[in-house]
Amino acid sequence: MTEVTARIGAGVADFPREEWDACAGGGNPFVSWDFLVALERSGSVGGDSGWQPLPIVIDGADGKIAAAAPAYGKSHSQGEYVFDHGWADAWTRAGGRYYPKIQVAAPFSPVPGPRLLLRDPAAGPALIAGIETLVERHGLSSAHATFIDQAQVPLFEAAGWLIREDSQFHWSNRGYGSFNDFLADLSSEKRKNIRKERRRAVEGLEIVHLTGGDITEAHWDIFWQFYQDTGARKWGRPYLTRAFFSLLGEMMGDKVLLILALRDGRAIAGALNLIGADTLYGRYWGCVEEVPNLHFELCYYQAIDAAIARGMRKVEAGAQGGHKLARGYAPEPTWSAHHIPHDGFRRAITEFLEQEREGVRQDRLWLNERTPFRKDG
Repeated sequence: MTEVTARIGAGVADFPREEWDACAGGGNPFVSWDFLVALERSGSVGGDSGWQPLPIVIDGADGKIAAAAPAYGKSHSQGEYVFDHGWADAWTRAGGRYYPKIQVAAPFSPVPGPRLLLRDPAAGPALIAGIETLVERHGLSSAHATFIDQAQVPLFEAAGWLIREDSQFHWSNRGYGSFNDFLADLSSEKRKNIRKERRRAVEGLEIVHLTGGDITEAHWDIFWQFYQDTGARKWGRPYLTRAFFSLLGEMMGDKVLLILALRDGRAIAGALNLIGADTLYGRYWGCVEEVPNLHFELCYYQAIDAAIARGMRKVEAGAQGGHKLARGYAPEPTWSAHHIPHDGFRRAITEFLEQEREGVRQDRLWLNERTPFRKDG
């Protein structure tokens, strides 16, 4: 058996951009070198954030990175969106130390995508083994890969990781040429409700879409206000720093779509999206003036407009939110994988996941029966 060496960096910035991105591919911006390094350089990860960058790479025979994983040492479970607080409590009550743990993820981003970044697909098992070795050598409780691409689930299963299932609401483009084409797929009542909702939301407002060089520091200043307000209400304190947004615009502005609502030329609300190869990813929203249904307009309907205009396959509008169902976003499965070395703890988690999985699937079936789409075939 050929011996494979895994290398660990102090940050993704330790590795050449072109080599990392050759593994990540161009489809999902959240695992790109630019996005992950913007988090590092802005101080959003590292320091006292509880996210210590520990990227793991496997070198190929050509001396370049063949596989990589965006891994982090975590001292808490915030910013993950796959909740394991109950696991941490149980392990602590049993006398164990749950933190630190290893998290393989795009920080603060409940966005499905590859977590094993593979220029050489054959390096996948070695990369997983590298993550497991990191856990075992340091006596850690566990490793977790969250929001993994469905195609990578079998790789983790083959390595003996436990698979957890959940749901998100995504919008799918069924070949629509316009928003009206999408509405035509809905029941008459839902169609009327959405049209009325959209008219009321934008009354007296101008909606603008900005990307690339059209996004200025003044735009980031106002969006930072939006983000702080929403973050304070949701998380207690925002995860991202102000510098992150400037770096995002500087390093990958062509992948950013900023949608703003203006009243008399002044931005009162905004939604930040990232542009993937075939998917528009809705991430953050905020406002300084409360307008009924404006959240739905900017985050969901304008995103659908943008996706149709760009010929994109999907809109993923983030975690949770049953209110998305009535607006054409249907439940789809998401997966995470968990390495639990301790046999007893692993058995308990396995039993929990089996029960949870059945409930998640039943809930998704129930939700799918209640989508706004016409039921006449």
